[in-house]
Amino acid sequence: MSAGAAAIDALLPQTQCTRCGYPDCRAYAEAMASGGAQINRCPPGGADLIGRLARLLGREGLPLDPACGTEAPPRIAQIDESRCIGCAKCLAPCPVDAIVGAPRRLHVVITGECTGCELCLPPCPVDCIEMVPSETLGREPLLPPPDASRQRHRAHLQRLARRERERAGLLATRKRAAGTAATS
Repeated sequence: MSAGAAAIDALLPQTQCTRCGYPDCRAYAEAMASGGAQINRCPPGGADLIGRLARLLGREGLPLDPACGTEAPPRIAQIDESRCIGCAKCLAPCPVDAIVGAPRRLHVVITGECTGCELCLPPCPVDCIEMVPSETLGREPLLPPPDASRQRHRAHLQRLARRERERAGLLATRKRAAGTAATS
């Protein structure tokens, strides 16, 4: 039995956490569909997801690969306002744009959109972000709906691509201007 990447992707939690070793859930789904990845590399999905993937793909169930992390209840990023310096380094890594703010201003997490991916932690120079159980913030211990997170991730990727095109265009314009100035 073989399933397409779309069917596999539909089962994934859409945290976009990269713990599986792939840049996002869709890439992991494509790797599983092609037979290039095991079904046990998603800590946010845990044993339940592994069982569903095994049934869908007609494979044997496996324990969660410990190299990818451990299964745990959902957690959400929380920014300590007293320590945030407004560096904005946490904004770009968030795959669903759940952190908002501006340079030199306090940043906040939109708790209903945070997937708990933890990708905002490493770039923070003052360690003002911590992962807390979602119920401590008055939220059910659940992730955002996968479809919503998938759409937010697509919008994030489109925004990054647009910024890169704009940056490349600006750079090309500056190079042309510099070349014109040098020949004058």
